[in-house]
Amino acid sequence: MAWDPDQRAPELWRILAPERWPLPAESLPAGTVLVGGAVRDGLLGRLAAHPDLDLVVPDDAVSLARSLARRWGGSVVVLDAERSIVRLVMAGWTIDLAQRQGPDLNHDLLRRDYSANAIALPLSGPAAQLAFVDPSGGLADLAAGRLRAISEANLLDDPLRLLRGVRLACELDFSLEATTLGWIRQHRARLKDVAGERILAELERLAAAANGAAGLALVVETGLLEGCCEALPAPARPTTLASLHLAAAAERGLTAAEATWALPLARLAALLDGASLAQLRASRSRRQRCSQLRRWRELLESAAGDPDRLPEQERFQLQRDLEADLPALALLAAASWARAALPRWRDPADPLFHPRAPIDGATLQQKLGLKPGPRLGQLLLHLSQERAFGRLAPNPVDNDAQTLTVARHWLSEHPEPRHG
Repeated sequence: MAWDPDQRAPELWRILAPERWPLPAESLPAGTVLVGGAVRDGLLGRLAAHPDLDLVVPDDAVSLARSLARRWGGSVVVLDAERSIVRLVMAGWTIDLAQRQGPDLNHDLLRRDYSANAIALPLSGPAAQLAFVDPSGGLADLAAGRLRAISEANLLDDPLRLLRGVRLACELDFSLEATTLGWIRQHRARLKDVAGERILAELERLAAAANGAAGLALVVETGLLEGCCEALPAPARPTTLASLHLAAAAERGLTAAEATWALPLARLAALLDGASLAQLRASRSRRQRCSQLRRWRELLESAAGDPDRLPEQERFQLQRDLEADLPALALLAAASWARAALPRWRDPADPLFHPRAPIDGATLQQKLGLKPGPRLGQLLLHLSQERAFGRLAPNPVDNDAQTLTVARHWLSEHPEPRHG
């Protein structure tokens, strides 16, 4: 579809509702323009309630932000002192201010990554007379649903832009322009020069996108991670990723809320193992959760996707390892098992899906004369398994005597080891 810029600019100004901003647009200096995601998303009808505002100002942004904070409140975070880029956080809004680079606004915009992000809306003058500044043809690309890099050199100025292109195309449901996709493939090895934390942040955003499975499959297909992760997934991984979509989540009985967090986790685990995540500086918790999912997914392959075919000890260990993340495993298991398992997982009293010992360690120490230590921990684990598979009543009030009998029997078969 064709857009009339003369009509779109005043319409976007209305959608942006500057009267709701935490500071009045009139407080910004003449020549200030709004750029980036707020302009792009406003034009596409996907603007958030509190969009992040990216502003380009003609002079020093750091001193301006500090002046605005003194007058209107908020806190100032200097992001890049050398290039005068600063963040102003106020009343739940994030406002990034950057000093214009180069002799004029066109020069600044043409230094950016993708044409969709290089459209500016001036904030001064009557709303009815507002007009876009669009030197790279971003409006036409938005109308065509196309993501196009402004130049090859711009992508290489920050190689993270290679991965960001895949992520943006996925989030916006845009096609990657052919030349741009060629540059991403050609320069994929440059991504290794980017800090792991920045790469992981892009991958996590991509995994959370509605069409994230296809986006991550494209990451694998283009080889973007080959230079920065030594332990890459198996060649069949794109097939696994392709199945991790919203329709599959619904088929397996996940609620919308469960799919919101389970799909990104399952996708990330399908893409990267613990070693790769460590190289990308992922948190210990993130590495552990993904590693456990990968481990159990591999075990499920030997059980035709059905955990109920696993030995009892493994079924019990699965629930211990994935008690919090079972919906993510449900995306990788057989659909019939997932539909039966999820209602039980949602029941916090289910003894298998939320394994707990029917008696606490302090009571065992008191009534059986046990000492704290590994043997007590092993006994509690045994009692948890007995309860999980119905060999002990789930309510400890009803089975105290039975539990102690089972505990004494286990202790007789597992005597205290002798030392010395």
